[in-house]
Amino acid sequence: MKISVIDKGSGITKEFARAIGATVDGRFIHIPENKGAGYMTGFSWGKDLRMMIRNYYLKEEVFVERTNELAEGQDDIIFMLSGILPSALQPDQELIPEQANIMICRHAVSSVISMPSNTLFGSVTIAVSRQYLLQLFGRVDHPVVRGVLEARDNFILESGISSSIIHTASEMLQQVVPGILESQYYKLKCEELLFHIFAILMRREGVPNGAMHVDDIKAIYAVKSRLQLLNEEPPHIAALAKDAGMSEPKLRKLFRQTFGKGVFEYYQFWRIQKAAQKLREGRLTVSEVGYQLGFTNLSHFSRVFEQLMGIKPKKYSSEH
Repeated sequence: MKISVIDKGSGITKEFARAIGATVDGRFIHIPENKGAGYMTGFSWGKDLRMMIRNYYLKEEVFVERTNELAEGQDDIIFMLSGILPSALQPDQELIPEQANIMICRHAVSSVISMPSNTLFGSVTIAVSRQYLLQLFGRVDHPVVRGVLEARDNFILESGISSSIIHTASEMLQQVVPGILESQYYKLKCEELLFHIFAILMRREGVPNGAMHVDDIKAIYAVKSRLQLLNEEPPHIAALAKDAGMSEPKLRKLFRQTFGKGVFEYYQFWRIQKAAQKLREGRLTVSEVGYQLGFTNLSHFSRVFEQLMGIKPKKYSSEH
């Protein structure tokens, strides 16, 4: 299903709900049974801070073509936190969890949002005015933070999540709050998530954000998708750069700027993230997971896993 919506600054939730025939109950929008299950909900604290929560799955793949037409003077930064919410859904079939990450961009970046079928979405999207962000983080002296706060051109950053973010998101859904305090409680949790995000940004290498053309953003994400398909064969920068239509130095620069990691570093990070997911599922042994992901030397797999996850894979498997 393809849905085309125009976002004039208030988000696309209502348009998306209308297109799939969702029902509205107060602040909750419920996915109809013939389309999937779950809900969307959100809060708005004036023009400076808004939050949308998605906790659902869809039976049919949906593409949302979003075109942004912002009001005069509106200058928001978008923080999309994917795969961070625990799910209360109990569908008949096994669902694939969406990839857990943080994506940051200007609201001015129009996009095509893909929602694959039978994928469990548990995400929080926060829209914040630049002025509000400056009030919260304007005193932070870090090049990546300054790049987010001062960016006037298109940019996009992606990062992994932290245990603090997952903990805050879980609290946000599980806490029972009196109705009269609900809005204030969620605002505090929304700001808490922002603080955790900026703490992650401050740990990134101090590479300032440069302007990125939309075509470059698409090309860099195509490179990322190719890296995620590799298991045994390490990436070849020259071939990736040729396919992306850019020079090797430009590819290296934009990739590190976007993901905070070099190409090979990201490739290793992604393999270990997949390994951690397989170990959490509990169907394979540590050695089976290592071999599946192309590690012929299990001692090397254990060392790389511990380096990136802070714990040996065998202990990680037993604890999860």
